[in-house]
Amino acid sequence: MVLTLVQLGDAGMCLRPVPFVARCLDDVAFPRRWWWVLAPLKTAAARGLVTGIWVPYPGLVTTVALVLSFVVAITMHVRARDLGRNLLVNATGMLVLCVATRLHAFLL
Repeated sequence: MVLTLVQLGDAGMCLRPVPFVARCLDDVAFPRRWWWVLAPLKTAAARGLVTGIWVPYPGLVTTVALVLSFVVAITMHVRARDLGRNLLVNATGMLVLCVATRLHAFLL
């Protein structure tokens, strides 16, 4: 449930990217023309996680997709040499949270 709340909060911050999110996206050269996609994707991820409470398959697909998306995010930060807080705390922290959520669901 924690990951769901984080995804919803992140979606809200991406609707019209708050300054630190915009800076992060600019730092990794994520094209501005694609910024609009982030909020709906993060909202869909939250929905998939909630659905996964009752129906396992959407939860599995959602957590695997989130893990892959944060592997891509980490790769983008490394390629951009953005090796500070955005990489170490945000992207890596989210990857850990996604993997932990997947493992927790697997162990239930």
